Amino acid sequence: MPLVAGIDSSTQSTKVALRDSATGRVVGEGKSRHHPTVPPRSEQDPSTWWSALADALAQAIASADVADAGADVAAISVASQQHGLVVLDREGAVIRPAKLWNDTESSFDADQLAGRISASAWVDACGSLPVAAFTITKLAWLRRSEPASFARIAHVLLPHDWLNFRLTGRYVTDRGDASGTGYWSPRENRYRDDLLALVDGAVDWSAVLPEVLGPWDAAGALTDEAASALGLRPGIPVGIGTGDNMAGALGLGLQAGDVAISIGTSGTVFTTNEQPARDPTGAVAGFADATGRFLPLVCTLNATQVTGAVAHLLAVPVRKLDTLALSAPSGSDGLTLVPYFAGERTPNRPDATGSLHGIRTDVSRESLARAAFEGVACGLLEGLDALSEAGVATGSGRLLLIGGGSRSRAYREVMATLAQRAVTVPLDAEIVSAGAAVQAAVLATGADVRAVGEAWGLGRGDEVLPATGGIQADEIRHRYAHARG
Repeated sequence: MPLVAGIDSSTQSTKVALRDSATGRVVGEGKSRHHPTVPPRSEQDPSTWWSALADALAQAIASADVADAGADVAAISVASQQHGLVVLDREGAVIRPAKLWNDTESSFDADQLAGRISASAWVDACGSLPVAAFTITKLAWLRRSEPASFARIAHVLLPHDWLNFRLTGRYVTDRGDASGTGYWSPRENRYRDDLLALVDGAVDWSAVLPEVLGPWDAAGALTDEAASALGLRPGIPVGIGTGDNMAGALGLGLQAGDVAISIGTSGTVFTTNEQPARDPTGAVAGFADATGRFLPLVCTLNATQVTGAVAHLLAVPVRKLDTLALSAPSGSDGLTLVPYFAGERTPNRPDATGSLHGIRTDVSRESLARAAFEGVACGLLEGLDALSEAGVATGSGRLLLIGGGSRSRAYREVMATLAQRAVTVPLDAEIVSAGAAVQAAVLATGADVRAVGEAWGLGRGDEVLPATGGIQADEIRHRYAHARG
């Protein structure tokens, strides 16, 4: 049977799922970890992404419940962490380690760029305000901090673009990932050279940026070299790929009115929209999606890394933190944790730190554990509020909880309780690789993306209802808003 390979190259690891192109059934999976990074300097060598991809794909092929799975793969597609900066020289060699989305060394450069033109002009130009996460600020940092490296640049790529280059030999990208750079306009479908001129007006940026292809175009054909390294057939189509959040929306079959809350290393809140979002405050990023529509999104830097840190502080496994948190009452006995452990992007406070409010001598491990989950949830629900305030419909469809944190009982219950609405947790946990696999399936089968989504049952899941009793959600959220200032 024809198979497709969906790849999720995230901050922490590369995951590969081989799926039946007709039904979406997972027939083989693999995972290979990346080396960890710690902001403010968060960098990775792109070659480790390639090694991890090869390792994870080999695991998926070896674990497949079909014979000779590698030969049956008819198409492949890559989704990856957004915003990172990969710079290549004229020979296509990586000049320096890639700066990742959560690297905050470019905070100064983000402030400088934001001050060059008005907030309204930035939003009109590219849908978002420049923050340290965005690629344009990392380019400005490189020019300021490493001028010799900047002078060698022949190609500027995003992480998924670089993986596509290794797969096909072509320099291409998609509109979804391009919309997170800070120099491509989702509204106009073009690069904004005027914004890049704020970084360096002497560079011919058109010569160094990848071509932006359509949602269902192929990035190219798998080269002989890549096929040999990956154990696949040469010449199979490689999907254009996209950013992780765009792939997540695709893997959920997200429709207008649905909202996804992703709890991973970072947290995101996003939905699909027929029109580009416009938020001069900068809270909502006006991204494009992977289908030709738009993906208004709010991102926080702090999610599972917060609960992971609190688990470490309490000297318990993360799964035990769930048990502790669910043993405490709603409201955490008056404790409020502001989870800005790695600075914060929304609100834009790159130098912020976490804080704990309402602590007393009778503090318990249980209340501290629950405060960690409630703090992360409150921050994400403020993102949901920001989408609504930007005029985006958020209440008519499903509220879907995805990402690694969605497997946590505490995150599920706390999110449903504080949102005061049912939360759907998809049965398929690997939403990002599923979205990449959908792209590959469209290429492999020629089917319409909606038909693929229906055949695969995208977004089906278990429903979690809000808990009753205890401190009311409005009081907890008000307390959080007061604590974060």
